[in-house]
Amino acid sequence: MRIPPRGRTQQADRKVQCYEPATMKYLGYFPALTTAEVEERVAQARKAQKIWAKSSFKQRRQFLRILLKYIIDHQELICEISSRDTGKTMVDASLGEIMTTCEKITWLLSEGEQWLKPEYRSSGRSMIHKRSKVEFYPLGVLGAIVSWNYPFHNIFNPMLAAVFSGNSIVIKVSEHASWSGCFYFRIIQAALTAVGAPENLVDVITGFAETGEALVSTVDKIIFVGSPGVGKMIMSKASETLIPVTLELGGKDAFIVCEDVDVSHVAQVAVRAALQSSGQNCAGAERFYVHKDIYSSFVTQVSKIVKSVTAGPPLAGKYDMGAICVQEHSERLQNLLNDALDKGANIVIRGSFGNLGEDAVDQFFPPTVIENVNHTMKLMQEEAFGPIIPIMKFSTDEEAVQLANDSNYGLGCAVFSGSQKRAKQIASQIHCGVAAVNDFASNYMCQSLPFGGVKHSGFGRFAGVEGLRACCLVKSVVEDRWWPFIKTKIPKPIQYPVAENGFEFQESLVEALYGLNIWDRLRALVNVLKFLSDQHPSGIKRSD
Repeated sequence: MRIPPRGRTQQADRKVQCYEPATMKYLGYFPALTTAEVEERVAQARKAQKIWAKSSFKQRRQFLRILLKYIIDHQELICEISSRDTGKTMVDASLGEIMTTCEKITWLLSEGEQWLKPEYRSSGRSMIHKRSKVEFYPLGVLGAIVSWNYPFHNIFNPMLAAVFSGNSIVIKVSEHASWSGCFYFRIIQAALTAVGAPENLVDVITGFAETGEALVSTVDKIIFVGSPGVGKMIMSKASETLIPVTLELGGKDAFIVCEDVDVSHVAQVAVRAALQSSGQNCAGAERFYVHKDIYSSFVTQVSKIVKSVTAGPPLAGKYDMGAICVQEHSERLQNLLNDALDKGANIVIRGSFGNLGEDAVDQFFPPTVIENVNHTMKLMQEEAFGPIIPIMKFSTDEEAVQLANDSNYGLGCAVFSGSQKRAKQIASQIHCGVAAVNDFASNYMCQSLPFGGVKHSGFGRFAGVEGLRACCLVKSVVEDRWWPFIKTKIPKPIQYPVAENGFEFQESLVEALYGLNIWDRLRALVNVLKFLSDQHPSGIKRSD
C-alpha cells in the first residue's frame, strides 16, 4: 500500500502519518483537525474548566498522585513508546521523560498549593490602614503547541501546571510524535476520570499548521515549544486576540571548560551533554569552549568516549544513541558539518553504527567530534539539534564569556572550573536564562526553578513558581484592614468642591509621609492636622 512521508503531508490530506524513525515501520495515522473541529474541542474544554475551577487542591493532588503511581509502575512502557516514536534510547527516555515529570509532580504536591494561595504584600505608608494581597485565578483554557523531542514530558509539563492551577488545556502534539502523544493522552484521561474531573478538561489534538493556528485563535494563553521562525508566527497570530504567550525556542548552549578541572570527568559530562537524548532529540550543549592549556587532552578524552558510542535502533540492541526523529535532518547536519570543514575545521573522530535497516539508514547520524572551529562557521551559530561536538580554544575567562555571548540564542550554559567562585563569576556574565555551575542540565531537575531563555530562545518561563503562576490571572486586591472600625474617607480639603488650600494640604501630606528628615516630616504632619481641623480652609498658612 502507499505510505505517505512521515508527518510531511498537506493539511488537505487530513491525516498525520506516523512511523518509527529507527526502523521506518508504519505506526498508523491520526486526523489533522480543521479549524472548526479545533474550535469545538476548545469550547468543550471551556465548559469543563468552569467546573474544574471550583475543585479543591485535595482533588487536584489526588489526580497528581494517581499519575505519579502510574508513571512509576509503567516506566518501561512509557519509555518504549517514546523510543518507538522519536528514536531515542530507553535510558535517554528515562532521564528526559520519566525523571523530569516525576520531579514536577512531586514539587507540585509539595509546594503547588502554597504558591497559588493569596500572597500578602506591604501596603506602604499612605495605605497603612489597608491590607494588600495578590490573588491567583485560573486563566481559563490554555493552549500548548509542543515539539517532538520529549513527547511524554512535553505534554505532561504544561498539562500538570494548567490543571493544578484550575485551568483546562488543549495540547497540539507535533506531527512527528502524534502516535506517542495520543497514547499518553489516554493515561491522563484515565487519571482524570478516577478523580471525577469533568470530561474534556484536557485534550490532545493532532494536525499541521492550520490546526495550530486555530488553537492559538481560540484559547486564553498559548505555550509554544519549537523553532524561532514558528514562534514568531505564533506571536503574530496571538496578537490578533491579545493573549499572553510563552515561547521556548531552543538554544545553542555554551559549555565552558577551564584549565583547572578534572578532564576525564568533564569529558564524560560533555559527551552526555552533546549527545543528550540520542544526540538529536534535545537542544543540549552545542558549543564547547576549552581553555588552551588543556585543549589537546580534552579533545583526546572526548574522542575516546565518542569512539565507544554506537548508534542503532534503540529497541533492537544495546545502543548508546538512537535515530534522528525528523526525516531529512541528517542531510541538514551534514551540510553544517561540510560548511565547517570548508572553513578549516577538522573531524577528529566519528562514532559507529549498529545493524541498520535499509529503509532507515538516513535516520541515523554518527556522533562527531570536530576541532579548529570558529564563529564564521554555521555550525557555531545555527541550532544543529544533532550529535556534533565542535570544540574551540579560549585563552582567558573574558574571551570565554565573549564567545558564549556571541550567539542569537540565550537558553542556557554550563561552566566548569576547579574554583566554584570562578565558575560562578563566568556563568553570571553569560546572557541566558539557565546556568549550571560544574554540571549540565541540572537546572531542569530542580523543578522549583523557572526554565526559559532570552533572545531567540524565547521568553516566559516554565516550571517553578514563575511557571505555575504564569497559568493564572494575577489580581491585586486591597481591602480595609480594620473594617468596619476604620474606613477610608476623603480628606476635607480635597473633597468636592476642592478647598483653596487643597494643593497645599497635598504638599504637606506628601512631605509628612515621604520626607527624608524626621523633623521635616513632623512639621508637615502638624500642617496636615491644621488643615484637617480648620473650619475656614482658605485661612491656614504652612509652618515652614
